[in-house]
Amino acid sequence: MSFTSLSFLFFVAAVCAVYYLFPVRYRWVVLLAASYLFYASQGWQCMVFLLVATVTVYLTAAVVSRMQENTDRVLQEMSGKGVSGEKRKKYKAGRKKRAKHLVTVCIVSNLCILAALKYLNFGIDNLNRITAFLGWGMQAAYRDMFLPLGISFYMFQSIGYLLDVYWKRAQVQKNFFIFALFVSFFPQIGQGPISRYASLSETLYAGHSFDAVQVRYGLERILWGVFKKLVIADRIAVAVQSLTAAPGYYRGKFVVVLMVFYAVQLYCDFTGGIDVTIGVAQLFGVKLAENFMRPFFAESIKEYWRRWHITMGTWFRDYVFYPFSISRPLRKLTAFVKKHFGMPAAKRVSVYTATIVLWAATGIWHGAYWRFVVWGLMNGIIILISQELEPLYKRFRRRFPKLTGGMPYRAFMVARTFLLMSSLRLFDNARGCRDAFISFWSIFSQWGRRALTAQEFLDLGLTAADYVIVAAGALVVFSVSIIQRKQPVREWLGQKPFFVQYAVLLALFLSVLLFGIYGIGFDSAGFIYNQF
Repeated sequence: MSFTSLSFLFFVAAVCAVYYLFPVRYRWVVLLAASYLFYASQGWQCMVFLLVATVTVYLTAAVVSRMQENTDRVLQEMSGKGVSGEKRKKYKAGRKKRAKHLVTVCIVSNLCILAALKYLNFGIDNLNRITAFLGWGMQAAYRDMFLPLGISFYMFQSIGYLLDVYWKRAQVQKNFFIFALFVSFFPQIGQGPISRYASLSETLYAGHSFDAVQVRYGLERILWGVFKKLVIADRIAVAVQSLTAAPGYYRGKFVVVLMVFYAVQLYCDFTGGIDVTIGVAQLFGVKLAENFMRPFFAESIKEYWRRWHITMGTWFRDYVFYPFSISRPLRKLTAFVKKHFGMPAAKRVSVYTATIVLWAATGIWHGAYWRFVVWGLMNGIIILISQELEPLYKRFRRRFPKLTGGMPYRAFMVARTFLLMSSLRLFDNARGCRDAFISFWSIFSQWGRRALTAQEFLDLGLTAADYVIVAAGALVVFSVSIIQRKQPVREWLGQKPFFVQYAVLLALFLSVLLFGIYGIGFDSAGFIYNQF
């Protein structure tokens, strides 16, 4: 049931009607039932893994929370009885160690399930390559693995909740069914955003009265997302597929064309899906975190990743980077380097190691291929190089304030970041790391191989009318991003006359009807990030 299919729209309309017919205090039950019904429609196997993650995390968090409460109570009693601080400290450390072991077992168990489903064949492939290289003649058989929809997203969200409870950043949820709704809330289960319990719980469980303004805003957000997905992303996807299907033929200039086309496709596909997700949640009065903040206006890769897939980036930062950077092995390594090479080197080792681990994890999360690992590592390496060169950048800006203080220089920085990120995205479409590097190098070595003629563009599977529609749609998206730099587009549109507001919405609606790319039964292609 794709988010842009008619069946999904009818499903949302039915859930919305039932939601507002139920008593306010039980409306969260409607969302829970709808979420499980939606997920069941993807296959019964999906339900098994969702329930395993929900039950194991819920029980572990409940036990850990109870242990922490008992520990605090016992410590208070020990303090009242005059027990020495050393004994209290020892008791607290022992209880904390037990809680940590429980949390670790739960997290590792769930991640092992995710790894088995998502990375088993990746491991088998690498094992077969090693045995072939050694000449052992053994080849393991690949497995036909089933990957449930959104398993990475709901597992990460559940693990985040468990760690927040363990670190006492969030209150434990004692009602199993309420927690189950947090894990399974259907608008976000397919591709995020990855929510935090403390923020999502503020609006998810409270029964909301019907608010015509919020419902209108939700419908507008859904329409905007569907427009980006069906009119732009799915249309330009045809050209992207043609360019990636024949990498040996499309070299030089065409690699740059692929970079730009894929950037447009990925942005409109992913942000379009998130718009639909946020819009559907808003129909029920539920507020989800924004996942994008005009990433193509970023002036550096570091800034780009603060604007792109924000909830994923902050999840990896809070639950991978920070814990690893203060872990015992890294502390020992830092102390060793400090002793033998000095404090500056020790600081760099700590930051460099944690950054490389972070980006390796981010890369492998995106796909069970070495090209994604390399993509992640290259992001991390470029960010580290940029950090090392920052003093040089500052001196350059101080020496040439007129050159670096104006709009042309900022535009150069934005264009540079866009091209750099688009270059790294070549790993998304390449068959392997080698092909990605060859494609990138051909930009310089085979630039004049063939001219970018009109016929060459038409051979990619799009008509001249298709290119006009894509260009017009991209211009609309760009214009909205420009407006949002100063104020929310809804505020801007709300300041216009009544007929202008509805003319804009009508134009979007008609664009989707007339220019949307539909398949059998008026269903669109799946979202790119559903595969993660």
